[in-house]
Amino acid sequence: MSFGFDLDLLRTFTAVVETGGFTRAADRVHLTQSTISQQIKKLETNLGHTLLVRDRATGSVRATDEGELLMSYARRILSVSAEATEALGRSVPLPKTVRLGVPEDFAGQRMINLLSGFARMSPHARLDTVSGWSFELRRLLQTGEIDLALVKREPGDGACIARWEEQLVWVGDPSLSVGPDPVPIAVFPAGCIYRERVIRAVERRGKAWRIAYSSQGLMGVQAAVASGLGISLLPTDAVLPEHQVLGSADGFLPESSSELALITLTKKLEPAVRELAEFLEANLTALRRAIGMQIGRES
Repeated sequence: MSFGFDLDLLRTFTAVVETGGFTRAADRVHLTQSTISQQIKKLETNLGHTLLVRDRATGSVRATDEGELLMSYARRILSVSAEATEALGRSVPLPKTVRLGVPEDFAGQRMINLLSGFARMSPHARLDTVSGWSFELRRLLQTGEIDLALVKREPGDGACIARWEEQLVWVGDPSLSVGPDPVPIAVFPAGCIYRERVIRAVERRGKAWRIAYSSQGLMGVQAAVASGLGISLLPTDAVLPEHQVLGSADGFLPESSSELALITLTKKLEPAVRELAEFLEANLTALRRAIGMQIGRES
């Protein structure tokens, strides 16, 4: 028959063996001698073995072979028990999970490096990120699946924690913007602000359009534009060296800026969420300033 070891019985047993007697063991574990005797008897009954033998002449106690075997296990069991009690007694709080949504076209190496900085500064917080298009991130906020979201939107489209201006430029083969009708366009999925702006701008010129390429990811649209499949509208920090920037001479007037905004559904943020929001507000401003300086040097 199986049973679990009673830690109190094991403590009493080890005290008897280590002190060599019931009286000294009683002093160590602060029990009466009769209680010590009862606990040893209970342990022997549970195991079905005699564990201790008394020397009636001297009054000392020694362990039997089975008692010595149990003693080796008892020390380990009690040691692990003490270790677990100490660890749990420290009451170390579990890391608070902060859930952040980032735009599909913004979840690159710069963003990863930025969030790594937050993880180093706030080891008490666990950061979970999900990337998606802004309309998807808004839905995740509404359903409570994320705490914060960075979204691309029209300027001033609702309340936000912080906002950053996002300059947009036309890119593509100039011959595509003045030649073919319908105009081939390379776009992101329906609901994306860039897609909607591309379509409106082509229609304002009185031209028809056709989707030559659609991609869920930024790299796909960038590659499509670079290979001449279609024109598109991209934020300045997504323009590649192999892209041709289109201007008024190509039939496209400068496009007004869009906006990157940090949003949430509640004004009262939990401490870890507020820490991340403040970190993003401070560091995204610096990051976007550095990107702008880099673009200025390259142009």
